[in-house]
Amino acid sequence: MVQRQLPNPAELLELMKFKKPELDGRKRRLDAALTINDLRTIAKRRTPKAAFDYTDGAAEGELSLTRARQAFQDVEFHPGILRPAPDVDTSVEILGGPSALPFGIAPTGFTRLMQTEGEVAGAGAAAAAGIPFTLSTLGTTSIEGVKAANPHGRNWFQLYVMRDREISYELTRRAAAAGFDTLQFTVDTPVAGARLRDKRNGFSIPPQLTLGTIINAIPRPWWWFDFLTTPKLEFASLSTTGGTVGELLDAAMDPTISYDDLAVIRDIWPGKIIIKGVQNVEDSVRLRDEGVDGIVLSNHGGRQLDRAPIPFHLLPEVRKAVGDDFTVMIDTGIMNGADVVAAVALGADFTLIGRAYLYGLMAGGRQGVDRTIAILRSEIERTMRLLGVSSLAELEPGHVTQLTRLVPVSRAASEARVH
Repeated sequence: MVQRQLPNPAELLELMKFKKPELDGRKRRLDAALTINDLRTIAKRRTPKAAFDYTDGAAEGELSLTRARQAFQDVEFHPGILRPAPDVDTSVEILGGPSALPFGIAPTGFTRLMQTEGEVAGAGAAAAAGIPFTLSTLGTTSIEGVKAANPHGRNWFQLYVMRDREISYELTRRAAAAGFDTLQFTVDTPVAGARLRDKRNGFSIPPQLTLGTIINAIPRPWWWFDFLTTPKLEFASLSTTGGTVGELLDAAMDPTISYDDLAVIRDIWPGKIIIKGVQNVEDSVRLRDEGVDGIVLSNHGGRQLDRAPIPFHLLPEVRKAVGDDFTVMIDTGIMNGADVVAAVALGADFTLIGRAYLYGLMAGGRQGVDRTIAILRSEIERTMRLLGVSSLAELEPGHVTQLTRLVPVSRAASEARVH
């Protein structure tokens, strides 16, 4: 029988440990966020529906995004035992320069719509973390503004080849003049995808004050205060081209984009050039043979063609086809540092985060982006230690099994005949 006694006051005092209350509300809520999904929850609470859904949503039935995220969840790791890894090195050399982590910030359009600090917050956080930042053609901070926010770090520029080619050529020259070292030539947007959440929300740039948006704004007055008391929301790099927002969007998508356009941009651009939006093995091999510096396996975050290939599933086959000396990067669906580790193990040289960055931005501006990076860094380091590896170079395909839910019918039938 358990012997009971009256509590000892001295022992009770030892158990009573009270933390000093955090009076900074932003810091308090960000410190409580332990995962990227936690940041997403905060972001949804603090951001008007149209702006949040623009970030969170994807094309049509959103199957491409759902499948990409599921692919990372359907990973089985294979750790080594008795392999001490008390210190891990997360740094990589990518496209001729260093990155302290195996991920950078992906290009995102309309970023100041999500939170008014926009690309300045992203570039500043990237600089502090020692990782690359990518500015979108449809960004809301100018090329020169991003350079000012990240004067000594690595800035990359994402380019749409627009109907008026001279606009694209001039943007390319401006990015080069500002010292951006890498160009992401984007090939997966000949036309805009059907983003149904935006249509249902009546999404517009800038947001319109309708009865619906006013009602939605009532519990989010801080967002509207920031929006109404900061500079006008516009496409910073395109503001001198004239035309409405709709006309500029239409001009940014061109179904006639071809290898000829790639050749012209390569003649203009002095730095590294990678092709973003590659979605099959054949194109990967051709681009390698064309002499570009690398590719990004991407379905544009599921925002273009729904039911598009899953980049993470393509990765091993592409790596095998192009060889070890060609730069292969990946985006779409990354929500955890373990996703990054799995991608590197299966052959990715680098990864890019888009929504994960924007969830942090919406949750807390620059501090929120810092929190995103800190969460992913912690998850990467912990996963590496648990796998028993001290550096990213030690990761290999044997550390990961991709568990597949979606097997092509032809492959399934072939395997059935074999067995």
